[in-house]
Amino acid sequence: MILTTVMEANLKILVPVVLALAMAVSAQAAQLYRWVDADGKVHYTDKPPPTEAKDIEKKRVKTAADAIPMPYALQQAAKTFPVTVYNADCGAPCDQANALIEKRGIPHTARNARDPEVQADLKKLTGSQDVDVPVLQVGRNVVKGWEAGQWNNALDAAGYPKTAVWKQPAAKPEKKADKDAPKAPAGDQAEPKPASSASQ
Repeated sequence: MILTTVMEANLKILVPVVLALAMAVSAQAAQLYRWVDADGKVHYTDKPPPTEAKDIEKKRVKTAADAIPMPYALQQAAKTFPVTVYNADCGAPCDQANALIEKRGIPHTARNARDPEVQADLKKLTGSQDVDVPVLQVGRNVVKGWEAGQWNNALDAAGYPKTAVWKQPAAKPEKKADKDAPKAPAGDQAEPKPASSASQ
């Protein structure tokens, strides 16, 4: 009787520890990097490559968390009011916009405003010749610039949850442009910039 009680107590401690370790290992193994060093040697690592690395590719290994189905209410919101986020490396506004979308667990399409085709789509969508990012599109509603209240209101009105109930699987890896690759002549594409003011 005493032995059984001791064994049950040990199991109650051991099971959560083993599960926590398994989840930690799974999370660490989920992100892989492929990159080429200065000598042309290809590397595969689970840590971000050095800044001088070339041909960097991020790869995500599927984990058990990726297999969780999207709740029905979230499926309906995504079907009726699909979300697209137009973004680029614009600093704090873009980072905060991405953080909000991730925190709320919003299924979305991320479009890189550095791509000339995306720039043309964004200009048409916003009716502006400037490429100001970030821009949120929820169904037909377009929110230009970053202002947390406006982004939250647009998502709330479409029926999206305020907190994450589902995690979007990682997007297909985008190949990072080679630093030594020739660049498009100036004037061929606009440089995305942070929006100076938020408007709908």
